[in-house]
Amino acid sequence: MTEPYTPTEIMTVAAARALRNEDVCFVGIGAPSAACNLARLTHAPGITLIYESGTIDTRPEVLPLSIGDGELCETALTTVSVPEMFRYWLQGGRVTVGFLGGAQIDRFANLNTTVVGAYDNPKVRLPGGGGAPEIAVHCGEIFITMAMSRRGFVAKLPFVTSLGHGTGKGSREALGVSTKGPTRLITDLCVLEPDQETSEMSVVSLHPGVTRDQLRENCGWDLRFVAVPEETPPPTEEELGVLRELHDRTRRAHGGEDA
Repeated sequence: MTEPYTPTEIMTVAAARALRNEDVCFVGIGAPSAACNLARLTHAPGITLIYESGTIDTRPEVLPLSIGDGELCETALTTVSVPEMFRYWLQGGRVTVGFLGGAQIDRFANLNTTVVGAYDNPKVRLPGGGGAPEIAVHCGEIFITMAMSRRGFVAKLPFVTSLGHGTGKGSREALGVSTKGPTRLITDLCVLEPDQETSEMSVVSLHPGVTRDQLRENCGWDLRFVAVPEETPPPTEEELGVLRELHDRTRRAHGGEDA
């Protein structure tokens, strides 16, 4: 029987499972980094992880604090300049998966990391897009990890930082974007994928013990479900063990409570 796990842990494990051994993955800091490195340490040892600072085939022992963390450069196969990273690797179509997060998301998986409230008088000024807008349109497909809440899952974004499926099916193509865009949204409660007819993100899998009402309470729009949603398989003992050891090493390395 699998030992107890947290909502964040099942989100990370479900995200890691979506990655393949042959993927070339552009990794975001935080939850995306944890998921990508969990995949590398379990079922996808051959995955190529790329960080925005220019590190290629990065194999960190601990999770980086930022894209400028020395751990990334020290464990990479090579490090290239940021212009080369974006122009040759990303815009050249050499990245199969981009892994992103955000402060807010809408039903078509557009992301906001710029402002909450009016742009010229915001309630909150967020960190901005960084490389995410480019990642969102140039990677073969996009996976997104976000904890689910009404604050984050909103009916209308105050600002679109990174393009998802725009206003619905065909929006990306109308802008001249040929990549797939967000194909999977992994949360701490469920997994969503774009509807084939509308591109609206729809629930395909509920995590164990989660109800439809619970999902609706934590979403700012009228949430759609596929005809027969599955139940997300719980984390295995191996997945939990590897993930927790990764976080423990990270805390010790950064002078945390386990140091």
